[in-house]
Amino acid sequence: MLPARHRLRESADFTAAVRGPGATRAGGRLIVVHANRTDARAELPPRVGFVVSKAVGNAVVRNRTKRRLRASMATRLHGIPAGTDVVVRANAAAAGATYDDLDVALERQLAKACRR
Repeated sequence: MLPARHRLRESADFTAAVRGPGATRAGGRLIVVHANRTDARAELPPRVGFVVSKAVGNAVVRNRTKRRLRASMATRLHGIPAGTDVVVRANAAAAGATYDDLDVALERQLAKACRR
């Protein structure tokens, strides 16, 4: 579980991270990572949100995918610049992916999205 200060909760925050000015995106077969850094949050810790739609699978598969992504993200929070909001969206292929597959995909896509 991610600490409360590192979680995106409001719909407007998700929208700003995905579509806001300066938002970047990096995607692959398993996941897409959206990142947005704003000056208003420059000194605040990074926040992360997850989107796993019904296209991924039933509730059991979606929750398993979210848990795996959360666990992987928890180890990478220190590498995300302060003031950055990140949204991780799982694609349908993530349903059959192992933890290691998701971990590698998250590492790669997060690095690309935060670098831009």
